[in-house]
Amino acid sequence: MNGDYPSDADSDDARVGNVNEELVCPQEFLPTFQAIEGPILTKANQVEYNSKPDSLFFDDGVRSIDFILVYEDEEKVSERKETIVRRKARREYFEASLMKMGLELEATSSVLNDNLIFVKVHVPWEVQCIYAEVLHIKVPIEVNTTPPRPSVWNCFHCVTKYFKPDEDLIKKETDYFTAPFQKNRRDCFYIGDKNHFFTPSMKSRMAYYILCRAPYELNERVKKFGITKLLSGGVYKAAYPLHDCRFNVKSREESCPNERFLLFKEWAHPKNFYKIQPLDLIRRYYGEKIGIYFAWLGFYTFMLALAAVVGLSCFIYGYRTQETNTWSKEVCDPEIGGKIVMCPQCDLCHYWMLNSTCDTSKTLTIFDNFGSLVFAVFMSIWVTVFLEFWKRYQAELEYEWDTVEFLEQGEPPRPEYEAKCIYDRINPVTGVKEMVPYTACGRCFRLSIGIGTVLFWIMLILVSIVAIIVYRLAVFLSLSIKLKDAGDLKNLEPIKEYVTPQMATSVTAGIISFVVIMVLNTLYERVAIWITDYELPRTRTDYENSLTLKMFLFQFVNYYSSCFYIAFVKGKIVGYPGKSVYLLGKYRNEECDPGGCLIELTTQLAIIMGGKAIWNNIQEVLLPWVKNLISRYFNRSTSEKGELPRWEQDFHLQPNLKLGLFYEYLEMVIQFGFVTLFVASFPLAPVLALINNLCEIRIDAWKITTQFRRIVPEKAQDIGAWQPILQGIAILAVATNAMIIAFTSDMIPRLVYYWSFSLHEGYSDHTMKGFINSSLSYFNTSDFSGTALNPPIERLRNVTICRYRDFRFPPGHPREYEYNMHYWHVIAAKMAFIIVVEHIVYLTKFILNYVIPDVPYTIKERIKREKYLTQVILHETNLKLVTKRLRPVIDGFSGHVEAKKDNEIEMSQY
Repeated sequence: MNGDYPSDADSDDARVGNVNEELVCPQEFLPTFQAIEGPILTKANQVEYNSKPDSLFFDDGVRSIDFILVYEDEEKVSERKETIVRRKARREYFEASLMKMGLELEATSSVLNDNLIFVKVHVPWEVQCIYAEVLHIKVPIEVNTTPPRPSVWNCFHCVTKYFKPDEDLIKKETDYFTAPFQKNRRDCFYIGDKNHFFTPSMKSRMAYYILCRAPYELNERVKKFGITKLLSGGVYKAAYPLHDCRFNVKSREESCPNERFLLFKEWAHPKNFYKIQPLDLIRRYYGEKIGIYFAWLGFYTFMLALAAVVGLSCFIYGYRTQETNTWSKEVCDPEIGGKIVMCPQCDLCHYWMLNSTCDTSKTLTIFDNFGSLVFAVFMSIWVTVFLEFWKRYQAELEYEWDTVEFLEQGEPPRPEYEAKCIYDRINPVTGVKEMVPYTACGRCFRLSIGIGTVLFWIMLILVSIVAIIVYRLAVFLSLSIKLKDAGDLKNLEPIKEYVTPQMATSVTAGIISFVVIMVLNTLYERVAIWITDYELPRTRTDYENSLTLKMFLFQFVNYYSSCFYIAFVKGKIVGYPGKSVYLLGKYRNEECDPGGCLIELTTQLAIIMGGKAIWNNIQEVLLPWVKNLISRYFNRSTSEKGELPRWEQDFHLQPNLKLGLFYEYLEMVIQFGFVTLFVASFPLAPVLALINNLCEIRIDAWKITTQFRRIVPEKAQDIGAWQPILQGIAILAVATNAMIIAFTSDMIPRLVYYWSFSLHEGYSDHTMKGFINSSLSYFNTSDFSGTALNPPIERLRNVTICRYRDFRFPPGHPREYEYNMHYWHVIAAKMAFIIVVEHIVYLTKFILNYVIPDVPYTIKERIKREKYLTQVILHETNLKLVTKRLRPVIDGFSGHVEAKKDNEIEMSQY
């Protein structure tokens, strides 16, 4: 996008040597910024509204409307005279620049508000040809007659046809071989009707390209150009391409394709949640960038279906076995868990009975079982298969949507980059002198500033997390003191006395954490945009990739830090009763809930995923709808004014967000991280993600089709920087899931006990009986330092021995309270498990990556065929041009030869 400039009273922010330098392309392609001098006399033609609300044309009914500019007539509003004069002068200069660059303009007043003026922009045919070549737009050269290869899905056509859009409404597009348009070889292309040769989205893209580069003020020191700065300065109120009709009513114009109506009916309507998306129509109407997002989201959702089925199966398996689970039954057994007294989990807490955690233990077995181990390995393979098959599908879309050579052809520079080009350098590829905005040292300095700022904000997040942890410990301690000072609570169970301060601490800490996350998100978004603007990336793709990386690093720490803390830090460094570890020398480190840290991690994931999904969907649906409802209420047309024209209806829709699809991608990638990084603790994560995505696709479709102005079409080859981010998450997911199973769950201690220690416990065969007793160590209460604990429950007053979760020698042993051999066996098994699982999974990922090619063989063949045809056609054209130019010379030479022969014949006869 062009120019994120400060205000109407712009500063000298783009100092250059000469305003007459061109911005983007050679002299033969683009008009320069010169010769618009003196008083501005040329203005857009003013016409009256022709009472055709569905019209997409100028008043003459011939020239199409390719873009709309909206401004407020300064003479009818009360503002400072200096502001009025400056805005009017800039607008008139800008419109004169547009007409000098080849655009045609026509203005008309608003039907509802006489102060508003709508300027209709048309790109004539000759200008379309120029900018189609500048933008490397690929157009048809020949119909593709190659028969498509049969697909496996054709065998299931009788079933799959019900999941496809109505083919009678959305007809399949003709398949062409394409090539980048060249103006001087236009005869080589499959033009037909030139009014429909370039699609409306292509013409809107051309118009926006010109709008972003047209000057609005003549200044020898500063290049002042671009519609974005005029929008931020209030010169124009809006700039947007038109929707072709209303979303719920077909246009009455015969020439209207009604693509918006078809998209709503077959795609955006909630009743179509089970249907395949019409990606070709989405791409045709909104451009490749929007199309590739919905293609990725649809493919991700499709792949989630398989993961959801396996995850749901593991959940059902855990649910059905919770009552028969051996270690759960031991916890609930009055003769086992009912006789085990557990040590306090804080300095001012009380003793508690193990069987008081019976319900928590049963719940834990649903998620902590052998099925979760299988599911974690499955998801590690699944994520690799997903990414590899997405690459193949993306390659197919690149070919079908003509973006294979998008980056190779050269993406146009951003206007902000061009405006600050003040240094000369030799292009290492072309060998031609070009202008750049900074030297090599300047670029390193800018990148260093950016990296340093990002690291500072990440450290700020970590500091806030530590501060919240300290808050939790302090509040928990103070609440425990108040409970103790309240006296003996004989009517309360010991576990309730423990949970009450824990719950209060968790709720208040959660609220504070949420506020901190929201505040830091808002602040960092602005900082990240400022840093990226300061770095001055050359192209729009470079800009988005740089911003994406910064924002994801921040969001990664912001969203996942609490999960990483619960999974790998909480309850790991706590010492043992009588010798606890203290934070800052004052606060005793948090221990896990009586049911273990895995159930806490599961709860945290369920709350974050479910709450985040519900909040995002409500926000995406409710806010635009309410804003448009209010807008329609205050701008409702009266019966005598009739129906509003198409351009005014679109004006009252919501403007598109500055960062476009960035937040949509970010939301889905964060969700992808929850689904893959911590899935070993929550097998229902893919199920929740699948349900959310089925809603997300239709919500996003409904939102951009009905509530927002039409998005300016943009070209995109792939999902950009999100691809390597997804690959990084996939690699990290293997390690995190292996470590969750090893260090957070009780899976490895159970396996070690099952295969090694159960025989030593006196059982005749391998069994899980006695596991609970073997996983708890003994502690002599007389070894407590400080004030002796005085539990309020009568039956716990004479406690001499309590138990705690660890593998240590009992009191009275020569090495009392040191780690026993069982502990080292378990640690060795955990490390071996992590190493073996990681190597097996990574080897499998490597094999899959090698076996599954990124580009299907059929696509490679079709790309080669297209290149061959392009070379043949262009070669023949070159031959014709050379022959045409040499024809006079050849004819003259042939005439000279014939004359010479005639002369020789005459001489011989003589």
